[in-house]
Amino acid sequence: MGVFETLSFFVPELLLAVGAMALLIAGVYMGERSARPIALASAALLLAACVIVLLTPVGGGQTLFAGAFRIDAFSSFAKAIVFAAAAVAILMSDRYLAGEQLGRFEYPVLIVLAAFGMGLMVSATDLIALYMAVETQSLALYILAAFNRDSRRSTEAGLKYFVLGALSSGLLLYGASLIYGFAGSTRFDEIARVAAMGGDNLGLAVGLVFLIAGLAFKVSAAPFHMWTPDVYEGAPTPVTAFFAAAPKFAAMALFARAMSAPFLELIDDWRPIIAIIAVASMAVGAFSAIVQTNIKRLMAYSSIGHMGYALIGLAAGTAEGVSSVLIYMAIYVVMTVGTFACILMMRRRGGMTEAIADLSGLSQTNAPFALILTVLLFSLAGVPPLAGFFGKWFVFFAAVNADLVWLAAIGAVMSVISAYYYLRVVWIMWFDEPAPAFERESGPVLGAASSISALLMFPGLVVFIGALVAAAEKAAASLF
Repeated sequence: MGVFETLSFFVPELLLAVGAMALLIAGVYMGERSARPIALASAALLLAACVIVLLTPVGGGQTLFAGAFRIDAFSSFAKAIVFAAAAVAILMSDRYLAGEQLGRFEYPVLIVLAAFGMGLMVSATDLIALYMAVETQSLALYILAAFNRDSRRSTEAGLKYFVLGALSSGLLLYGASLIYGFAGSTRFDEIARVAAMGGDNLGLAVGLVFLIAGLAFKVSAAPFHMWTPDVYEGAPTPVTAFFAAAPKFAAMALFARAMSAPFLELIDDWRPIIAIIAVASMAVGAFSAIVQTNIKRLMAYSSIGHMGYALIGLAAGTAEGVSSVLIYMAIYVVMTVGTFACILMMRRRGGMTEAIADLSGLSQTNAPFALILTVLLFSLAGVPPLAGFFGKWFVFFAAVNADLVWLAAIGAVMSVISAYYYLRVVWIMWFDEPAPAFERESGPVLGAASSISALLMFPGLVVFIGALVAAAEKAAASLF
């Protein structure tokens, strides 16, 4: 395959990379007034990349750059969701950044660069390519977490994320080096060939443990979750919204490819590890969120729990399991974007508010807002017949079909426990004495994002659910 033909499969990534550099230069020359036009241009760039991904036929898949990357239905599915979520995150940020005097052109450019790294992550089929893609994404995320330089909380969040991220990268690299030492290659197909030969695979198994630890940090799964609550609370709210959506989906997609492609023959070695991490994540998310009084910290522990549910599907180790992970994560992204749009609307004249108590009596001061947030919280809790319930149904069903009934049963129990802290917020909104009202004017983007997310939670929209399931099944099939 020629160079130009190879690069044609990376048009979305090239568009983002070149576009980010062009916007960076434009921002420098345009000065202080460049924040809004650069943000709109960045969102347009991401949406254009999403459209290109959807329109590019991948057929049976293409392996590129000597096996370092693979463009297939799986990578296309993941890229489309990641790029769309990143674009929405930029558009949702506009009003907040202007109100907090943080409107700088670097912000959207950093999100574009992070999305570029995520696009490479979900296509990586080589340990070196995997690491480089993860670090490309992470470097932009470290800066975003500390974007509010005048805030002690934001600076602390960025520092914690950086230090713990460096530790996880070390674990990931050490695992990759062990795998390379015993497999003789960093390519997924070569590692799979060595694993399929049988014999003593202890070295591969040990390397795999460290690799899983590094990837578990990226999805904030317990016990590698320690950065999540502080970063979610300390980072600017739009940054938290972005962290909770696009990077989580990209990291989970990378996790699924890394486990399914090279190590499927070693499933008996890694399945118990994934199952234990899933149970730990669900437990930490369920019990720790109960005592939270800050809505962003509650969402942090909620995200830890949701990663546990997604890992149930990954533990199945089947095409059905990977499909359930993609369905669950896609629904999770929509729920999270909608919920954070609501959190961004929690604004009074004194500035943003984050306390759950500030939602008291919201149904009496802003009934539409309360109704939208209620729908999203019910869906996060997995209450039927909303989309969140069907997301859990798919991962539990995949686990049962893989003879992991005990894991599905624990997941169901944890779902009931975690429902408490979601329902507590709903109770506060509908039955407590009203707190001072929020600003009515929240901007069209936040209103549209929250409303559309809430509407998509209803399974009556069978076109959305049906298309999602069909696309996820096709994407998962390309890995097996």
